[in-house]
Order: sequence, then C-alpha cells, then structure tokens
Amino acid sequence: MGFELPELDRKKTQEAVESALEKYRIFKMVAFEEREGSLTAGYTERAHGPTNVTSDQTAQIAIHNVDVPAARRAFCIKLERVVAKLHPKERLLIEERYMKDDYVYDWTVYQQIFNPPISGGTYQKIRWKAFYKLALALDIAVEKGEAE
Repeated sequence: MGFELPELDRKKTQEAVESALEKYRIFKMVAFEEREGSLTAGYTERAHGPTNVTSDQTAQIAIHNVDVPAARRAFCIKLERVVAKLHPKERLLIEERYMKDDYVYDWTVYQQIFNPPISGGTYQKIRWKAFYKLALALDIAVEKGEAE
C-alpha cells in the first residue's frame, strides 16, 4: 500500500504559488498602517433592530491592530520555513526570483545568479519542482480535475 503524490494542474497551481509569493513580498515591503479611533461623535441613521447588540469601536480597532500584523507575520514565517526546506537550487531560485525587494526576470536568475548558468529548460524544471513542493506544503495545490 503506497502513497501516491497528486497530479496537479500546472497552470492553476503555478498561479496559486505565484500569488502566495507576491502576497509575501507585499507583506514584507509594505508597512502595516494601524487604525485609529475617531474622537468626534458622528450621526448615523440606523434601522431599529435588536437592542442587545453593542458596538465598541475602540475594541474593534485594537483587535484589528493586533490580529492583522500577527496574521501577516505568521504567513511570512510559514512561507520562509517551507522555502528553507527546499533543495538548495530550488531555494536559490525562489528566494532570488520571488522573495527579494527587486523584481527579477527569470532569465536573469538562470543566466546570472545560478553559478554555473543553467538553461531555460532546466530552470523551468527546477521551478516546477519547487512550486509543486510549495503548493503542497502551503495547502494551495490545485489537483487535475479539481480545477474545472
């Protein structure tokens, strides 16, 4: 009784992994702006409804200001840990192409960053293996037949 690795929809899985990596880059580069409470009272027309519902703006803002940065940090840490477990060539490719500040083209990675340089075909194979592992580890893999 063996375990079968799933056959993934390459295009949709690649889109999901690239989306997660873009999210990582944004979270790392864009500072979180904390919300602040308003100090002036405002009038808002309300429909009459249940009277046992209370609204605490300060608590909602405090929760947001704690939960959102914590979720961002957790996402970044999880992705960094998964990438750290990849094969060294896969890790180099993902870190240089998708996790740095600057946007780098694929050809720059396989011609200038890999030492010695590799071909475009070899680069594609290494990238797909890395994407496959990342998709499974991050639970964003799209299996064939599931994509429709």
